[in-house]
Amino acid sequence: MSVSTYEEILKYYELHETIGTGGFAKVKLGQHLLTGEKVAIKIMDKLALGDDLPRVKTEIDAMKNLSHQHICRLYHVIETSKKIFMVLEYCPGGELFDYIISKDRLSEEEARVFFRQIVSAIAYVHSQGYAHRDLKPENLLIDEEHNLKLIDFGLCAKPKGGLDYHLNTCCGSPAYAAPELIQGKAYIGSEADIWSMGVLLYALLCGFLPFDDDNVMAVYRRIMRGKYTIPKWLSPSSTLLLNQMLQVDPKKRITVKHLLSHPWLMQGYSDAVQWQSKYPQGHLDEDCVTELSVFHNQSRESISELISEWNYDQLSATYLLLQSKKARGKRVRLRVPLLPQHASTAQSAGPESEKTTTCEDTPDSSEMPYAFGSMEFSDAASLFEESPLEGFILNSHRTNQQHSSRDAQLDNTEFTLSTPVTRKVASKNHASKENVDTESALKNEIPFVLPAPKTPFGKSQIEKQVQGISIQGPAFKERQFTTVTPIKKPKNPANTNELTAAEVLPERRCHSVELDLNLAHVDSNQKKRKAKIFGSLERGLDKVITMLTPSKKKRSTRDGPRKLKAHYNVTTTQLMNPDQLLNEIISVLSKKQVEYVKKGYTLKCQTQSDFGKVTMKFELEVCQLSKPEVVGIRRQRLKGDAWVYKRLMDDILSSCQV
Repeated sequence: MSVSTYEEILKYYELHETIGTGGFAKVKLGQHLLTGEKVAIKIMDKLALGDDLPRVKTEIDAMKNLSHQHICRLYHVIETSKKIFMVLEYCPGGELFDYIISKDRLSEEEARVFFRQIVSAIAYVHSQGYAHRDLKPENLLIDEEHNLKLIDFGLCAKPKGGLDYHLNTCCGSPAYAAPELIQGKAYIGSEADIWSMGVLLYALLCGFLPFDDDNVMAVYRRIMRGKYTIPKWLSPSSTLLLNQMLQVDPKKRITVKHLLSHPWLMQGYSDAVQWQSKYPQGHLDEDCVTELSVFHNQSRESISELISEWNYDQLSATYLLLQSKKARGKRVRLRVPLLPQHASTAQSAGPESEKTTTCEDTPDSSEMPYAFGSMEFSDAASLFEESPLEGFILNSHRTNQQHSSRDAQLDNTEFTLSTPVTRKVASKNHASKENVDTESALKNEIPFVLPAPKTPFGKSQIEKQVQGISIQGPAFKERQFTTVTPIKKPKNPANTNELTAAEVLPERRCHSVELDLNLAHVDSNQKKRKAKIFGSLERGLDKVITMLTPSKKKRSTRDGPRKLKAHYNVTTTQLMNPDQLLNEIISVLSKKQVEYVKKGYTLKCQTQSDFGKVTMKFELEVCQLSKPEVVGIRRQRLKGDAWVYKRLMDDILSSCQV
């Protein structure tokens, strides 16, 4: 696959490692260039989607209409000839399912906190005329504040006759499906959702499913009878609520309206569940609108009008991400991103790798949520998995900042393109006319230009924008050199004329080499001295290339496992030797006929059916925990049935000394 497939998304976002995969999609961690906010980017191949393409359209349409504090926000939709990109709210806590299995089961108090949020989301969804129809712990994510966010509206329905209108499509996951769906009867979507919520609550409180069996038909028979075991630890009030939700007759089932103030959900709370949205689309935040209007040099009225169209384009995404920053107490501020190279320059130079920009929240592999895997594999080859990239490797690093705020604009950032022979250095003192002197460059290359307003830009307005960008943003200028100096940070950050890392000005380089050659000429052993000089230069250059080339750094073998913080996706062990633990896991995987690929201390695993179909994909990583100082196993499910994965994990971990 060529880089051009990702060209459109790279105008607005950095792409990092894959954090999830599905039947026809993969999800990558991304970062919005203007705001620096982390996002989850769902990437779908239109050809591979086939008959599932309408389901994606359904999901997009639903998420455009739903705005709620417990529903994952849709920020941006980009559709190209081959791909559909959905830019979504990033939830670093991973799936609720993983949280359940890490704790075996939740306490009644913690289950109540989560279930109130689920009830709030579903009450809102139903109030908007939708039925979700695929409620399960895998479709609920945990955000950084430990709140739930509902996802996956691909199977949702919005009956034209209203929510009481009967549906006929049997969909969803078998273990969570209501009896009326299994029987093939016409059903009401909201009633089917209540049943699924009952199964979900049971899973929270018990750590396993009420209706479960290896045989699907046996699962269906149990569901239609509505019989399930009641563990001894369930309180009478919990048992009563489950009974009210898991009624085989849908007309006897409790409604979401009565759930809002149900005694079990009210325990420890003075107020009923608040289901109304805290983020209604009709109300725009004044601070966010002001920042956008200043940034784009347009009136607040015109910006508000454009946002209110909710096209889920770059403007919608920027507004919503600014709103998210403000909600978390961060400054409502935009930065000028790196101007991309002109298309002709990039084409002549060779294939580009992933475009990156240093931002305030750039993910650090040591701080990454463990539910989302290792940054070790987030290089160009993993980004474009279909064909590894060749040529240029874009390496960005930040010079000393003049401002203490982490929100400082990117005009103090230096970007270096590295190849075995040349370096391309961008400096704010050397602007390239290629990037800023034409309207076509502005239109085609700059990622943050607004769609044309109803009153078109005048030429002078465009020139003002171009001038503003050339002042604030760095541009590329090529400079070649063959000698190197040790990496030194400038003593005075304001003095941008000092040499940067591994850079020698052409005139200084020539003088230095010429002087050495003159001295060598005086020496009787001229040829030996020349060979020594140039051999030394060549070795020095090789060392710098090895040091500065990101691909070599990333592929280097780790001396030891990653150091991670304690997390519910990390299981501690009794073993203190990471290599011994890794070998033990490999031994267990071999016995259980689990295929794996070893990369450092990470094992990428999969299982297959008798017919060769991949049924499960997951990762296991041996890691080091700092507090307490123990060795642990990080796990992440990438594909496959969640409860089958749970049983497999229990089996693997119990076989190791956990």
